[in-house]
Amino acid sequence: MFGESALGASSIRIPGIALDRPLDLSSKAVQEKLSPAANRAFFSLAAHWKLRDEDARNLLGGISNGSFYQLKRSASKTLDQDKLTRVSLLVGIFKALNILYSTKLADSWVQLPNANPIFGGESPLAYMRKGGVPNMIRVRQLLDARRGGS
Repeated sequence: MFGESALGASSIRIPGIALDRPLDLSSKAVQEKLSPAANRAFFSLAAHWKLRDEDARNLLGGISNGSFYQLKRSASKTLDQDKLTRVSLLVGIFKALNILYSTKLADSWVQLPNANPIFGGESPLAYMRKGGVPNMIRVRQLLDARRGGS
């Protein structure tokens, strides 16, 4: 879920969660267990990428200001299946960038105009904002391919 293939599933331990099979993100129990780590991971990468709150809200699926600030204040707030999926994709992108590039470039890459044809000269952030989950998947696949991952 959160980069386990790159980290090695055996190195990740979440009480009550087995990472040797796909997680049922529709399960409320799974959502409750994963949400605190997902919240922390999302706000950490948002800080590294210097995301504006509007961009961060959009990447989480266009949540309202009130919901966003409540989530920001309380890492224990439970995320739904869609938000957990989005955070998982973003964490994978973050991890791939940090494998491929220096910290400085990894942290700025999503905001830089990109000549790759899929981005059309726009930044990967703009591309992901416009296309949501499908575009996040494409960015993740692009970066995984660049690093020789699957």
